[in-house]
Amino acid sequence: MKYIKTLLLTMVGLTLGTTVFAHALWIETNTAGKVGQAHAVKIFYGEYAENERDVTSKWYSDVKELTLWLVGPDKQKIKLATTLGDDVATASFTPEKDGQYTLLVSHPAKDLAGTTQYHFLTSAAVYVGKTAANVDGEAISNELKIFPESGLKYKVNAPVKLKAIHNGANKAEATVSVFSPSGWSKVLKTTKDGVVEFTPEWPGRYVVEVTDYQTKKGEVNGKAYESLWQGSTFSFEVK
Repeated sequence: MKYIKTLLLTMVGLTLGTTVFAHALWIETNTAGKVGQAHAVKIFYGEYAENERDVTSKWYSDVKELTLWLVGPDKQKIKLATTLGDDVATASFTPEKDGQYTLLVSHPAKDLAGTTQYHFLTSAAVYVGKTAANVDGEAISNELKIFPESGLKYKVNAPVKLKAIHNGANKAEATVSVFSPSGWSKVLKTTKDGVVEFTPEWPGRYVVEVTDYQTKKGEVNGKAYESLWQGSTFSFEVK
């Protein structure tokens, strides 16, 4: 009986872990903004490729209590107020000058899935007026991040090169998932330089995610964990 109970608990833990692992947090926002004009930001949790956006009351653990940060062209980091809707967290900001505005979330969930700690990260960039030719990856302060390595505009049938970085170093042999607006998805591996490339076949919003899983012991809210999963997303529009 004790063996059966242990087996059932293990199966529940594995199922919960798999469910959480399949889900991601991502930002949707227009990549072009204007000085003096309010810019809307939306944050979702679910499975983008399946067009699944979970209702906020069912977001895993305390994910709905996330903190959204904005890094402006002057590199100052400010907290944006968020409002919860049925299946979305919304916010807005008003650009005051030209340049790249970077949106960031880094949220370690307070509850464990079995003995695993889950850490959700996401970022997006908004460009106003005259900007640099490439994404400023240094403005993304998340410890695990992925972003387009070059260019600001992306077109159908034109390769997009992505860069993955973890704790300041190129993330070699990392698992990267690409989710398209059509429901198509693909899993890729980065090179030793943390680079991966794919060619978008449809216009619309793409969400890319890099993940990391480590056997790493620690403690959160008085509960010990034995492994750490991190998932970091970035979204952008393809014309």
